[in-house]
Amino acid sequence: MFTLAEVASLNDIQPTYRILKPWWDVFMDYLAVVMLMVAIFAGTMQLTKDQVVCLPVLQSTVNSKAQPGTSGKADVTTVETTTGQEEASMRTVSFGSAPTVTPDIPLSRATSSQYQPTESGQELKKEQKDSSGRKTNLDFQQYVFINQMCYHLALPWYSKYFPYLALIHTIILIVSSNFWFKYPKTCSKIEHFVSILGKCFESPWTTKALSETACEDSEENKQRLTGAQSLPKHVSTSSDEGSPSASTPMITKTGFKFSAEKPVIEVPSVTILDKKDGEQAKALFEKVRKFRAHVEDSDLIYKLYVVQTVIKTVKFIFILCYTANFVNAISFEHICNPKVEHLIGYTQFECTHNMAYMLKKLLISYISLICVYGFICLYTLFWLFRIPLKEYSFEKVREESSFSDIPDVKNDFAFLLHMVDQYDQLYSKRFGVFLSEVSENKLREISLNHEWTFEKLRQHVSRNAQEKQELHLFMLSGVPDAVFDLTDLDVLKLELIPEAKIPAKISQMTNLQELHLCHCPAKVEQTAFSFLRDHLRCLHVKFTDVGEIPAWVYLLKNLRELYLIGNLNSENNKMIGLESLRELRHLKILHVKSNLTKIPSNITDVAPHLTKLVIHNDGTKLVVLNSLKKMMNVAELELQNCELERIPHAIFSLSNLQELDLKSNSIRTIEEIISFQHLKRLTCLKLWHNKIVNIPSSITHVKNLESLYLSNNKLESLPAAVFSLQKLRCLDVSYNSIAVIPVEIGLLQNLQHFHITGNKVDTLPKQLFKCVKLRTLSLGQNCITSIPEKVGQLLQLTHLELKGNCLDRLPATLGQCRLLRKSGLVVEDHLFDTLPSEVKEVLNQDTSIPFANGI
Repeated sequence: MFTLAEVASLNDIQPTYRILKPWWDVFMDYLAVVMLMVAIFAGTMQLTKDQVVCLPVLQSTVNSKAQPGTSGKADVTTVETTTGQEEASMRTVSFGSAPTVTPDIPLSRATSSQYQPTESGQELKKEQKDSSGRKTNLDFQQYVFINQMCYHLALPWYSKYFPYLALIHTIILIVSSNFWFKYPKTCSKIEHFVSILGKCFESPWTTKALSETACEDSEENKQRLTGAQSLPKHVSTSSDEGSPSASTPMITKTGFKFSAEKPVIEVPSVTILDKKDGEQAKALFEKVRKFRAHVEDSDLIYKLYVVQTVIKTVKFIFILCYTANFVNAISFEHICNPKVEHLIGYTQFECTHNMAYMLKKLLISYISLICVYGFICLYTLFWLFRIPLKEYSFEKVREESSFSDIPDVKNDFAFLLHMVDQYDQLYSKRFGVFLSEVSENKLREISLNHEWTFEKLRQHVSRNAQEKQELHLFMLSGVPDAVFDLTDLDVLKLELIPEAKIPAKISQMTNLQELHLCHCPAKVEQTAFSFLRDHLRCLHVKFTDVGEIPAWVYLLKNLRELYLIGNLNSENNKMIGLESLRELRHLKILHVKSNLTKIPSNITDVAPHLTKLVIHNDGTKLVVLNSLKKMMNVAELELQNCELERIPHAIFSLSNLQELDLKSNSIRTIEEIISFQHLKRLTCLKLWHNKIVNIPSSITHVKNLESLYLSNNKLESLPAAVFSLQKLRCLDVSYNSIAVIPVEIGLLQNLQHFHITGNKVDTLPKQLFKCVKLRTLSLGQNCITSIPEKVGQLLQLTHLELKGNCLDRLPATLGQCRLLRKSGLVVEDHLFDTLPSEVKEVLNQDTSIPFANGI
């Protein structure tokens, strides 16, 4: 037999789960324990003391019982039976209202024969006087046998199995009550929820957030008492006076919002969380977010709890129905007809069940407990269906706290919170703090300011290529307040900071003129926007979706340069706020790196003052370029990686165009180049990284051309027409298949930079060295075998690339190139060693004369 402790262990749950046990579940658990004790007590009593005692019923007694009696007591008659020469006597004694047959010690033939007639008559009389019943001829083993027979035949089955049935029913009820804590698919969620709930309840951030709410409530009450007219400056009323218009994309002043009717109060943060506590709180926010996403999509826990409650209710009805019918079946007296007359000699026995009264009382107690248990089950069902438990509203918490953005939850998440409310509503209130984005942002702000101090930020300030002071912040939870104390900062880069907010303190940064927002949809306050609108000159915005572009970007009227990098394809053009570009009245440079299939017509809003337009596609073919015709004042135009196959005709209408860059397209022919003769101001033409096979002779009509870039194409020769461009100062034909440098190159007297790296040139014409203004000469990766001595005529040469050729020595006349130094001589080390020592000394000298190194 198992112990009570072993059975009671089925009802044990983890102590932390008790917060999910409402009062009815706790009460039912106690009832189940009591029912379990009743069942085990009844079973123990039945195993140790349960028995039936039977006596044979004589025939005369049966007949007399068949006659009507005048009293409640059974009439007793004496029946004599003779077996051989012996007689047994039997007497019946009446105890109370129930006749009990009391047998004397049975006399066998052996014992009866031992009785001698010599016994005194006085003793016989005395014995007969003391005996008042009849003796039977049954021995002890026959009584044991008939008692066992009648225990199984005469007793009702419920009298024998009631304790075991009660035990089984109780175990089923116990299992049903706690099955949702044991089922694997719900147990893991419940364990996770209880763990998070406990940490949220004990988190120092919860205490801090709620204490700040209490401070704000007291401050709010104080303000209400003084009246709306006497509100201090840090309280904003619902009045529209002094606030930006609804269309202005600003954020309100920092502070917690209560409701539409309540003033917004900014309470300074006094408490600084420990770094460890802050990290734990941030981890809790992430855990709550992931747990909500995991649990809210199903209602398995709710359904399982409903099912187990229904099972308990059905079990209660079943037990009550069949048990009530068997209460009267348990009685003290029973008539037994075992049909073993050939063994005993009697056909009928009258038996008594010694545990009848005890079992009946225990059964009545058990039924009473079951009734109470059942009524609680019915109440549980009423509670389950009275309100929608798959929805939970934090309305009360939102009203009592400053976190008005706490969202309502649903499904299993909502059900678990309803269960917790039955234990203590303070749990859900403290838990709601970790569902609020306002609370999370406040925590991030405190932790961020605690970590990024002014001294630490100062260490991250560097100087960029333009010698400007620059600060780059990457993947932070926000913008530290100390940033805005760096008043001498010129460039501020914010990258991957989704919750960036620019406060009014930015107005202290009087030197700030350039701002980078990389995947950072920053929000600004009204005062901050006014400052940026008047002072910001350059803005870089990098985004993934067009919605990340802050709306206030299009209202910066003094902006000079705007760089947009992200997805701006034609399907989303209507979603872009590019029509607002008309407000950018001083915009000079517009740089768009995207996947456009056409140039948005809205760009023409800034055409009157736009001087540079750059469009970098990701390989998407740019088809429609008609909008370009309206940009009459554009001086620089770049259309890179746009899959253009020819030079767009719309370009020929840009009369003020000075520089055209068509890099990384699919242009094969440039026959349209003759039309460039109408562009009198065109001085720079970049057709590099295309598929151009030849240069048409009509290029000679572009007389004002000063720079021509044709590198990374498929050119095999240079036509003489190229060298008729007398104003040409830079010629780049690197990485083609050119084998010969025409002698006409000597005509380019203004040529300063000549690049022919990566071709098939084997000899250098002497006319090349007539270009005495050459400063850069790139001849690397060719097949050149020797360098003429006339290279010494290039007195202004500062950069000479010869690496990757077939040279065996360098000319000593390199020493005549006064501005050439070893740093500007790109050649193999063994070739440099072939120079005379005095030439090496000249090349190794330092010079303070500035020169242009490269293009």
